[in-house]
Amino acid sequence: MNSIQQKELGRQGLVVPVIGLGCMGMTKIAHMDIYGPADEAQSIATIHRSLELGGNFLDTADLYGPLHNERLVGKAIRGNRHRYVVATKFGFEINDGEQLTWQFNGKPAYVKKAAERSLANLGTDYIDLYYLHRLDPGTPIEDTVGAMAELVQAGKVRYIGLSEVSAQTIRKAHGVHPLTAVQTEYSLFERTAEEAGIPDTLAELGIGFVAYSPLGRGFLSGDIKSPADFPEGDFRLSIPRFQGEQFEKNIELVKAIKGLAEAKGVTPSQLALAWVLSKGMVPIPGTKRVKYLEENLAAADIALSSRELAALEAIVPLGTSTGARYDAAGMTAIDQ
Repeated sequence: MNSIQQKELGRQGLVVPVIGLGCMGMTKIAHMDIYGPADEAQSIATIHRSLELGGNFLDTADLYGPLHNERLVGKAIRGNRHRYVVATKFGFEINDGEQLTWQFNGKPAYVKKAAERSLANLGTDYIDLYYLHRLDPGTPIEDTVGAMAELVQAGKVRYIGLSEVSAQTIRKAHGVHPLTAVQTEYSLFERTAEEAGIPDTLAELGIGFVAYSPLGRGFLSGDIKSPADFPEGDFRLSIPRFQGEQFEKNIELVKAIKGLAEAKGVTPSQLALAWVLSKGMVPIPGTKRVKYLEENLAAADIALSSRELAALEAIVPLGTSTGARYDAAGMTAIDQ
């Protein structure tokens, strides 16, 4: 495979590979496996292989672990920091005992405290892209972004972004300091961002769109056949998309997508990623295995004709219900 193509993310100057690597599944969150058990050596090997292939855009967060994920990434990039583009996030409050309080905190003092902690965890003196993970309803976004802008001025952060926010919040934030990226769940199975006009707002303002869970949390890989396929404790079992009748409906959609992938001579995952790429977004599929990393990055070389795109969108048209993407508590955290 050739080194993966690069692109500018937003209009502030950050250049990234067209497909990044989501690191969330490489550690637990609050004692819960996200996508089955993780192995540190395997995860680090995946990060190293990603760099070899030019996929040097890593996505982590202080929430993951909490803090262990950033430390794992820090270990993986040690000695090669300058060759990686590292994105991390803050906003789920973590106390001094390294425990999640499950509160949101976007207060300026906490922004700086969280950034210093992330810098230490990552073993670096700068963060390439620093996101607010979720909006703190108790703090004006202008105050949070003002503090993030001070981190940029101090040289501790190069670029800033937000995650899971409304068009209105994006506009307010961008007025304080230019945003480089907004990260939102987006895939063939999750297009509510489109319905909310987010891509149009970002295009107008020159902000990049980073798509997390571009494989529908693994659903679009075609490997999931029944809820019994998940390891015990896998957080997907709590998500409506993976439950009951909705699960069966989604399996039928995946079968149809699989048929198109086979006709094209690619895997369902590659087809799903090529579709996200066709929208001009940067997907960050998560994996902790080299095999899947290589498969995902190869999607960058797949071109879809207008006929193939139309066939895919006919299977899952905009507005198709595939089930909520979080449980009720998780959905309340999304700024709509």
